[in-house]
Amino acid sequence: MKKKYILLSIIISLGAFFQSCSDYLNVERYFNDRQDLERIFNSRDYTEQWLANAYYQLLSFNLEIGHVRFTLTNYSDDMIFTEGGAGISYSNYKFGQYGPQYGGNAGALVSRPWDQSYEGIRQASIFLQHVHPGPEITEEMYKDLKGQAYFIRGYLYWLLLRKYGPVPILPDEGIDYEAPYSELAYPRNTYDECVEYISEQMLLAAELLESNRSTRDASRPTKGAALAVRAKAYLYGASPLMNGNPEMASFVDDQGRQLISQEYDEEKWAKAAAAALDVIKLGKYEIYVAPKRSTGGLWGAYPKTIDPPYHPVYSEKTWKEGGWKDIDPLDSYRALFNGDLYVSENPELIFSRGDNQLNDEYGITSMSRHQMPVDKAGGWNCHGITGKQADAYAMNDGKLFDRSTSIQGFTQYDGEYPYLRKDVWLEYANREPRFYASVAFSGAHWACTSARDANNRDFQTFYYYGENDGRKIVSTDDRWIPTGIGMMKYVNPKESYKDGTVYPKVDPAIRYADILLMYAEALNELTTTYQIASWDGSETHAISRDVAAMKAAVLPVRLRAGLPNFDEIGIGDPYNNPDELRKEIKRERQIEFLGENQRYYDLRRWKDAPEEESQMIYGCNTTVPKEYREFFYEQVVVPSVQTSWSMKKYFWPVAYEELKRNARLTQAPGWPSFD
Repeated sequence: MKKKYILLSIIISLGAFFQSCSDYLNVERYFNDRQDLERIFNSRDYTEQWLANAYYQLLSFNLEIGHVRFTLTNYSDDMIFTEGGAGISYSNYKFGQYGPQYGGNAGALVSRPWDQSYEGIRQASIFLQHVHPGPEITEEMYKDLKGQAYFIRGYLYWLLLRKYGPVPILPDEGIDYEAPYSELAYPRNTYDECVEYISEQMLLAAELLESNRSTRDASRPTKGAALAVRAKAYLYGASPLMNGNPEMASFVDDQGRQLISQEYDEEKWAKAAAAALDVIKLGKYEIYVAPKRSTGGLWGAYPKTIDPPYHPVYSEKTWKEGGWKDIDPLDSYRALFNGDLYVSENPELIFSRGDNQLNDEYGITSMSRHQMPVDKAGGWNCHGITGKQADAYAMNDGKLFDRSTSIQGFTQYDGEYPYLRKDVWLEYANREPRFYASVAFSGAHWACTSARDANNRDFQTFYYYGENDGRKIVSTDDRWIPTGIGMMKYVNPKESYKDGTVYPKVDPAIRYADILLMYAEALNELTTTYQIASWDGSETHAISRDVAAMKAAVLPVRLRAGLPNFDEIGIGDPYNNPDELRKEIKRERQIEFLGENQRYYDLRRWKDAPEEESQMIYGCNTTVPKEYREFFYEQVVVPSVQTSWSMKKYFWPVAYEELKRNARLTQAPGWPSFD
């Protein structure tokens, strides 16, 4: 019977129970997978190779951050893309024209993550059934390898859950392939069941995984990574889309069982907060900060630190004392993403895929090239941000940006305002450091110090009509940014694709800043106290809407950015008003996690997407040439990157072929089921 289980797991690879016309079911694959499993798992090399095959399924279509070819969900109401050859245009994507009825590349982009995830789940499940200690695998190594496999299986279900909503959870031990077809077809589990299963997998992983990794193994999951994924799954399960949502009453399985909870349960928020607290109490992670720099001049790759506006507390205290006196807020943020830090050098990084397909054209390195200017940097100049995103960044004192009262005109000389060179529009002045680390506004400084030609170093790029990196007078290509606002995040200040060096970027899949903001968000939703056991049962957390705990969680994220806490910026005290604090946390996440594949899912779990993603997309007027430059900055609707909302866009559709293979699988709401 064991051989039947193994063979069936091959047959159902990629989640397909009877795959026809599939490159995953070929003769060579049969022979590879039907090798003597005892021989495979008695060998350390073969055992690790098997696990590596499961790890591989976290790449490709399961990348979370990168170029649009693999990471559609990295682009919400904050980022835009315009390049051709991506398999789907921006308008098709934003109007939801990517379901099974559209076919081609668009259909592949939303169907392949399903296939790939279930392939990895299959690999991990077989591994867990057969891995064992032996002459080449010590007991300690066995436990760690097993913990990694639990993590991979749980993480792949987590990736499925975010995209497709509740999905079928396959039996861990496999299925008898000789059973009737009716026993081989599986319905979706409920969302809550999926969350609990992911939690179980991550608890099993956390019990076995190491707490620390060597530099060589820095991208393998740790105990903290498993607990962080568990916290994220619980947070999503507590959020409005999944917690007492009558709009999802029609989302049912083949027996009519509702897949999304119809009754609100506040305790889900408490479980999410407790899970985040489990990560915090490990004492392993901290917000990364870069030291203050007293040399470097105004420009170049690493200019002299610009201090935040004076604050009587934070300007007088060092970082360890609870201030920003000795840190560089700009470098502290941008170094997380631009390749200046290896995985092992970043105490904020909880889980990472490492260099994120460095040699592939679709990972983070490729995304940074799509953001960089064509003329002097050798980039492709077709990834930018929306006017909404640019306006979301606060002023350097923490107050909200207000377009109606912002100063007008242009800078008269380099350095007249912090971070700005000559001829820059003054709406970009006096903004918080994360703005300058993330936004490539017209006239921004590009260092590109590795360029061999001095003319390609330390230059400004303007996006006016007819400029080298602006909208072209006569052009058939799409290498210009239709909002007139570029993106600087992930770009290393030294790199040049034209005649210099390209720097690998580390994948920031889960950061400690996320855990802190998740903890504050979950606490904010509570009205009573809950007693929740810690992940290992060693203690019981008393979880309530603790104002001091929420302030303590948010403050390090704000201080690193050179900003006071929410209650210190002249807007009252949102910590005493759940509705106001919810707004502030949402804005903080929009800014802190730009381009990290968070905004798309946040808007959906909050049920904010119908409003936020149906708004007109604004940007600069890219039809204005330099001689009329003041009119360039008048916010206008950008016709080529508009969007709309429909309920079907909450979850991705399941491919038609998958629905045909599995008669018990139901389609996500709003998408055709082809019954």
